[in-house]
Amino acid sequence: MGLFQDAKCFKGSLCCQLLFLILWLPSYQDVMAEQKQIASSRISSMVELAKAPTVGLFDPIEISPAVMPQYPYPTEPLSPSYPTFPARYEPILTGKCPVNFSDISNILDKTASDCAGPLAALVENVICCPQFTSLIHIFQGFFSMSSDKLVLSSTVADHCFSDIISILASRGANNTIPTICSIKSSNLTGGSCPVKDLSTFEKIVNTSKLFEACSAVDPLKECCRPICQPAIMDAALQISGREFMINNNKNLGGEVNHMDYLSDCKDVVYSYVSRKLLSDAANTAFRILSSCKVNKVCPLTFKEPSEVINACRNVAAPNPSCCSSLNIYIAGIQRQMLITNKQAIICATLFGSMLHRGGIMTNIYELCDVDLKDFSIQAYGIQGCLLRSLPEDVVFDNSTGFSFTCDLSDNIVAPWPSSSSITSMSLCAPEMSLPALPTSQTLKNMGSNSRGLDCVVLIFSFLILSASLH
Repeated sequence: MGLFQDAKCFKGSLCCQLLFLILWLPSYQDVMAEQKQIASSRISSMVELAKAPTVGLFDPIEISPAVMPQYPYPTEPLSPSYPTFPARYEPILTGKCPVNFSDISNILDKTASDCAGPLAALVENVICCPQFTSLIHIFQGFFSMSSDKLVLSSTVADHCFSDIISILASRGANNTIPTICSIKSSNLTGGSCPVKDLSTFEKIVNTSKLFEACSAVDPLKECCRPICQPAIMDAALQISGREFMINNNKNLGGEVNHMDYLSDCKDVVYSYVSRKLLSDAANTAFRILSSCKVNKVCPLTFKEPSEVINACRNVAAPNPSCCSSLNIYIAGIQRQMLITNKQAIICATLFGSMLHRGGIMTNIYELCDVDLKDFSIQAYGIQGCLLRSLPEDVVFDNSTGFSFTCDLSDNIVAPWPSSSSITSMSLCAPEMSLPALPTSQTLKNMGSNSRGLDCVVLIFSFLILSASLH
């Protein structure tokens, strides 16, 4: 009875949904809990009301779910919504890929965790696909160590790619990673790049300069003051130069073909870098380069916000109808994927520019208390998680389950654009600064962010389960 008494302070669907989860998943254990006195009642120990931030920034916290339970009756059919994770098993390989995969087992393990079955679609843009791409580059370089070739033949590439996917799946990864990340076995072949062998590559490219630029990539500087990225591009341009000279004498179709050459040649350059670096060092470098790329764009999809525009076009003060319409729209966004703090800034600005073009001049983010975290995945009104902009990995073990770090430094109001255009926006400009942290967490405006409670849930499995059920 104590559980139901504690739950009395919950309101609306949040109460029903969380109680349903508590009763339905009794095997979740070891929940980190804190209780906070609210007037004369207390809330459940599973959540904590958001506190007003103190001076300075929050330190990142670790969001870790309880251990995913082993289903007690493996011979019986599972409930369709039971959140299980397959045990590791011995993969069936083609036997036609001449590689000792145990030599890169640590990178395979990392990729399997980062692309874990139930998580892959939620973290595809910022964790899974960058890590899978890095694995492909590393494997390509590792394979070429015993030959003068920097790429694989088409036939061997097919076999090796199949083996890679089988190994990852046997370690708990989603077996649709190639579709999720749009990567095929042809990515191992060098495609249409005219230079695919080591000797020709080293004759054309200043390999000393390339190695110096990419042997130790600075995660804090590379994205805004790149060193490795231009070195890779220069090398790709050099080894694709002969085709470029030919294409210069052709029509636009030739130029488009040159872009294909350039992309394929960049894969060859990555193979060379992988060949020269230890696998862990190469993986770190490639993940940093990927983070620079993904943090430049918003990965979310925005439908036309006509209802929000109609409800909010002429408001100048907090308005229940406007905020309700805005919250309904944002609720749809929150079902898409986890994003980084930098991506959230770009997404908020992009969406704001759409509203600006629709005639909304007032900062409705401020009026309706829309925060950056509102643009990432949420569940049942629970505060969302923004990943840090630096490379992040998903970690799984038998004692903590799946976990990764959320950045609580961006619990701030979403930035409202000054115009309908964001072409001049740069997160690298010296004058660029994040909006100030709020000084207090007062009651939400009527009709705005109608969540009942602002809370931090220390069990991220609820968020994952919510996304899978909707």
